[in-house]
Amino acid sequence: MGLFDFLTQEIAIDLGTANTLIIHNDKVVVDEPSIVAVDRQTGKVIAVGKVAMQMHGKVHENIKTIRPLKDGVIADFAAAEHMIREMIKMINPGRHLFNPSLKMVICIPSGITEVEKRAVRDSAEHAGAKEVYLIHEPMAAAIGIGIDVEEPMGNMVIDIGGGTSEIAVIALGGIVCDQSIRTAGDGFTNDIWDYMRRQHNILLGERSAERIKIEVGAALPELDNPPPDFAIHGRDMMTGIPKEITVNYTEIAHALDKSISKIEEAIMKALEMTPPELSADIYQTGIYLTGGGALLRGLDKRISLKTKLPVHVAEDPLRAVVRGTGIALKNIQRFKFLMP
Repeated sequence: MGLFDFLTQEIAIDLGTANTLIIHNDKVVVDEPSIVAVDRQTGKVIAVGKVAMQMHGKVHENIKTIRPLKDGVIADFAAAEHMIREMIKMINPGRHLFNPSLKMVICIPSGITEVEKRAVRDSAEHAGAKEVYLIHEPMAAAIGIGIDVEEPMGNMVIDIGGGTSEIAVIALGGIVCDQSIRTAGDGFTNDIWDYMRRQHNILLGERSAERIKIEVGAALPELDNPPPDFAIHGRDMMTGIPKEITVNYTEIAHALDKSISKIEEAIMKALEMTPPELSADIYQTGIYLTGGGALLRGLDKRISLKTKLPVHVAEDPLRAVVRGTGIALKNIQRFKFLMP
């Protein structure tokens, strides 16, 4: 340990569309929704993360809530910068004597453009980072679930986040072929919102649609251990009066069918592009599912039926990417070649 090591703070960030996670000293120290509440008149940030999420959909005209990331990339530059800065402050709330210089590893979608990459880098630098390294999400997910990415063995990783679904075949420390599509957790929430509006004439907020996805979301209309029906409240579109309806998982499975089919298509496309030697490896190792979307009931079974391959859901799939980013940060010299 060097003399001035305490002057540098090393952090790994999973900058997600839905949630942002930060690892410091091998521990997840921040796990907050990626959302910022801003005062419209002064432009000041009022709240970040969970507190801002509680305001989402309930604000008056002087406050607006912003989700700085859309489809896995930064859509609002200033809000993203504020969010990163505030979340870094959450790491050690008591210390304000001096700000250590920051060394960051941030994960990015594999289908990202150079301009979008630049935006992530600039936001991190404006938030106080001296050194910024970027790593692709499927690569970070593979490292996070314990795959040795440097081996000449093919592994297929599917990371279904909030904004993007990343499908990648990894071997020899590189991504051999990948598909990045902008259909993921947020798309599922939208599908549910749309379905409730069309089928039940009920208007829901984004958070209520998200609750339905978590409580009764399913990828198959028939499950071995189904979740209980779920009561949800919203506004009746005919009368304008608040009302309650009960939804079951079979309905939600139908609502999500189209989006899940898009993900299946992308998986098939990635498998078609895979070199035959790696296809032989994937037949043995199967497919690894990570990200919040991996928690959707029956999704592993549905992908398995479609591809005829074994599908393994990572343990704690929500944190697989950030764990991998943390490992890459700790072994930065070893994994530097992975960082675009």
